[in-house]
Amino acid sequence: MRKPRDFDSELKALADKAKQLKERRVQQLGELVIATGADATDAETLAGALLLIAETTDTAKKESWRKRGAAFFQSKARKRGEGTERQPDGTLPLDGGAASA
Repeated sequence: MRKPRDFDSELKALADKAKQLKERRVQQLGELVIATGADATDAETLAGALLLIAETTDTAKKESWRKRGAAFFQSKARKRGEGTERQPDGTLPLDGGAASA
């Protein structure tokens, strides 16, 4: 006879993992703000710029911003003498990578 699965513990483990991923994402976003020097900008201006980015539908602009961001990460990696700091899926490594201060 098979052992029954403990769905409650599995759901709790998944919820804990989701919480950790959200916390890591927030931390990496903060590290990115610092690495780019945007932490010198007041919060209202930074929020306004992020809102503009989120509202933009111009794909050419978005692609231009993406290329500029990719160049930023590549230049950071070159200065430190390391390979690319991005994961294959486009995210930062778990330890913060190039965005760490």
